[in-house]
Amino acid sequence: MSTMINVKVNGKDVQVQKGTTILAAARNVQVKIPTLCQHPDLEAWGSCGICVVKLEGSPKMFRACTTPIEEGQNVITHDPEIVQVRKSVLQLIMANHPNECLYCPRNGTCELQTLAGEFGIREQPFQSGVKRLPKDETSPAIVLDPYKCIACGRCAHVCQEMQNVWALEMLSRGDETRIAPAADVSLAESPCIKCGQCSAHCPVGAIYERDDTKKVWDAMQDPSKHVVVQIAPAVRVAIGECFEGQRGAVETGRLYAALRRLGFDAVFDTNFAADLTIMEEGTEFVNRFTKGGVLPLITSCCPAWVDYMEKYYSDFIPNFSTAKSPMMMQGAITKTYYAQKVGKKPNEIYSVAIMPCTAKKYEIGRDEHMKSSGEHDVDCVITTRELAKMIKEAGIDFNQLSEETVDSPIGQYSGAGTVFGVTGGVMEAALRTAYTLITGEDLQGDAVNFAATRGLKGVKEAEIDIKGTKVKIAVAHTLSNVSRVLDAVRAAKAEGKPSPWDFIEVMACPGGCISGGGQPYGTTDEVRAQRIAGIYSDDERSVKRCSHQNPDIQKIYTDFLGEPGSHKAHELLHTHYVERPLYQK
Repeated sequence: MSTMINVKVNGKDVQVQKGTTILAAARNVQVKIPTLCQHPDLEAWGSCGICVVKLEGSPKMFRACTTPIEEGQNVITHDPEIVQVRKSVLQLIMANHPNECLYCPRNGTCELQTLAGEFGIREQPFQSGVKRLPKDETSPAIVLDPYKCIACGRCAHVCQEMQNVWALEMLSRGDETRIAPAADVSLAESPCIKCGQCSAHCPVGAIYERDDTKKVWDAMQDPSKHVVVQIAPAVRVAIGECFEGQRGAVETGRLYAALRRLGFDAVFDTNFAADLTIMEEGTEFVNRFTKGGVLPLITSCCPAWVDYMEKYYSDFIPNFSTAKSPMMMQGAITKTYYAQKVGKKPNEIYSVAIMPCTAKKYEIGRDEHMKSSGEHDVDCVITTRELAKMIKEAGIDFNQLSEETVDSPIGQYSGAGTVFGVTGGVMEAALRTAYTLITGEDLQGDAVNFAATRGLKGVKEAEIDIKGTKVKIAVAHTLSNVSRVLDAVRAAKAEGKPSPWDFIEVMACPGGCISGGGQPYGTTDEVRAQRIAGIYSDDERSVKRCSHQNPDIQKIYTDFLGEPGSHKAHELLHTHYVERPLYQK
């Protein structure tokens, strides 16, 4: 049981757990202490020095993010001296930061810009030390601009500690400190998996997603192109934040309307292909589980995770589901099945995907399997943030739009399709259909809800009883957690023991796609919980809760694919994996 202590913040009594930092204690009484290097996802390391405070009776100043508060202490968070010190720290940081806010992709969402405004900084008393450094644009997913780096260290901590990738680090020291890939190679040559968590956690414009919106605008202006779009499950519960809406609000209908206003010829939903993925992946699992195939089966929906596996855990390639991600399945079906329906050739269709993930930009050109239609199955990926920018550029009042419906025949989805957006969702959707494939019966009522797969715990384990058939599962999100799971499987194999689990779901980002690298900035566990609640509410109000119950899914197998796992399904909906070196040549 934790020990509670009594302290004061600006003279106000507050009770907190022993070991609580001054920063956290202040937040308990609604006092905001400014920070730049600190982020709730990461261990604090006191890099920037903006969060300085005083303790009554001490002549020193302390960094609130790293200093635990102790019994009986009275913290002074604001006085003229503290404010002046913070302002001077900001001015020193700004002296080494380019004054190009109007041209920066973070203009309006930059934490440094916000603090400068809050502190009323209108002049620069220090000599500029800005060093012009070249951008690294070698990655298909993100851009690294060290010229704008403030050396807060967030990106390196995310890449190393949270994601266990070690692609980024702080090079040199003192005034020469800069962010760069390890070994000072380019991003394309580094172990980077394109997850974009570095960009999601960067407080300024030093790392950001590659902007592909011009490609989409150009395609919609091309009269020879039939431009279609799909939206991922997690986009619908985050896009509203870009328009000052409620976090976690399900904006599916308004999204469909906004996309039509932008000029797309057809609006589809990736949730449909999530249902399709379950039919293929669920069948694959049941076949392996009942017929003695390679176990554990590991999910393959997340491209950052696929890239990570191929670089760090290539010995698990036989365990990987061969099913493509829902985005790539949707692209393949769009340029084959849908193309036939509307009398178009694959090269006459321009296929756009709206994704919460920067790694999806890489996935569309990952290998030749991404061209199963004979053309690029998905031509362009833009993130939630990029879509919001396009909506604003077009002068669309998002909050005033009336809700519209998705286009057929590849848009309708079940509740199982929408839960793909959260950690545990792929597993839950797969179990709903696996139950039917194993027993021949559908789950009824609340039995479709698998609570064991839900929540933000880093690794979730359970044994699922399917009418006497026991299935051992694990769900892991954030790659440092994934490593623990796979290392346990490796250890069991080395000892000649069976795997601890039969089926493992992996998502690279914390919370899953709802906090992917392309989602609105400012994501914390509180925000994740709100987005997750929105996803499950969308599931609960769905008429059909299981992928195999989706009538459009049933029809596409009857009319086009044959059956799950068929030869045609494998040609269009499956892929393979190869070992990749950590450092590319």
